[in-house]
Amino acid sequence: MKVELYFLGTGAGMPSKERNVTSVMLGLLAERGVYWMFDCGEGTQHQVLRAPVKIGKLEKLFITHLHGDHLYGLPGLMSSRSYQGGDTPFTIYGPKGIREFVETSLRISDSHLGYQTTIIELEPEEQVVFEDDQFVVSAAPLVHRIESFGYRIVEKPQKGRLDAERLKSLGIAFGPLFGKIKNGEDVELPDGTKLKAEEFIGPMIPGRIVTILGDTQPCVHAVTLSKDADVLVHEATFAEHRKELAVMYDHSTAIDAAKTAQEAGVGTLILTHISSRYQGEEADMLRDEARTVHGDTLLAHDHFRFEIRSSRQR
Repeated sequence: MKVELYFLGTGAGMPSKERNVTSVMLGLLAERGVYWMFDCGEGTQHQVLRAPVKIGKLEKLFITHLHGDHLYGLPGLMSSRSYQGGDTPFTIYGPKGIREFVETSLRISDSHLGYQTTIIELEPEEQVVFEDDQFVVSAAPLVHRIESFGYRIVEKPQKGRLDAERLKSLGIAFGPLFGKIKNGEDVELPDGTKLKAEEFIGPMIPGRIVTILGDTQPCVHAVTLSKDADVLVHEATFAEHRKELAVMYDHSTAIDAAKTAQEAGVGTLILTHISSRYQGEEADMLRDEARTVHGDTLLAHDHFRFEIRSSRQR
């Protein structure tokens, strides 16, 4: 089943002609029929107009921190969600202060939403913020000028594949017995032969792991949240020769991001939150620097999409 990242904005601080400010969508249409969004910088709903995503199908929004380039698009997005058929419950996760921001913005602008909204403010510690029978989402604080979080999205393991060919070779026709064995039930054939379900079902298939970090300097939680992730989305605001600026403003260089990915055993590293000082081919320098440490590195751009393959697909 297809899980996809879609980058609506990949810039840092201020929008530029090439990059809007930060927002990324996690497409879970096959699994849940919805999208999850991470951050919502100014102009995000305009980016949606040029993207194959629908605000009406937005189920959850995870805010990493309360700087404007990650937040200012939220009131408009929430209002537009009503107009675009969004009538299902909507949940917002973020640092303390997100509730006041949302409620004040909607009250002062006299905005009325046609759906139920739940706002969950995070504690400054490692925590599970959401779990159901499909996914677990955990969060942990990072190191930035203000409280900033990273999120780890883990898909729960899926049942192994049924060995249908082997069952057919035993003379078992497709039907109720197939379903029972697939559900893990042992069965007995008319001739008394007993079949153990575990012998006809492959091993559990590990779920996908996606890590999306907010603005941060290199830190322990950046590594723990990223451990063995299939894909890590990490800011790369500066090139390495601007390291002093990264330290001054509590950001990361592309090399910092690559070192985190390498230490955590990440599959693919995707760089985002690119300073407007890096335009056009200059931004490629960030990717090239990161690849000297972590070879499987990509540089995101606005409307860049990346399919996260399951271990079965790989």
